[in-house]
Amino acid sequence: MTLADAVFGLLGVICLGSAVLVVTTRNVIHAALWLVVCFGALAGCYLVLTAEFVAWVQVLIYIGAIVVLMLFGAMLTRAPIGRAQELDSRNRPVAAVAGLATGGLLAVLVVSAFKGAYVDVHHTAAGDGKAIGTSLFRFFVLPFELASVLLLAALVGAVVLTRREGTGR
Repeated sequence: MTLADAVFGLLGVICLGSAVLVVTTRNVIHAALWLVVCFGALAGCYLVLTAEFVAWVQVLIYIGAIVVLMLFGAMLTRAPIGRAQELDSRNRPVAAVAGLATGGLLAVLVVSAFKGAYVDVHHTAAGDGKAIGTSLFRFFVLPFELASVLLLAALVGAVVLTRREGTGR
């Protein structure tokens, strides 16, 4: 095992642990901060895989923009920041079973889809910006634009939700 393998494994454990804390914490602001840790560990994984361009995109777009948008939405909608007992649900066991079933199905699909795949990261230009840009703007333009429209709709929805009735603004 090389040092890169050990760092990748450590970052993977950090990413997984913080992702679990994102969905299990009861405080919205703490969940957003754990999401920053998760995205940072994922960016570190990209760096270990010599995909520097993707790592910086991860930092700039996800950590910089999406987390700020989440915090802005939480502040704009005046969402309760602390624990709220009225938001607790008795559907946790059903949600846990559904989540585990979905995760298991995704794991089976990914393993069967990439069973024989091998990427030699030491002899390829994995972090090449030209190849990533070509792939992004050739094959992934529509999903990229749909994600930006979805984020815009979320921001407009937050503004509409906080608009006071009867003020005419």
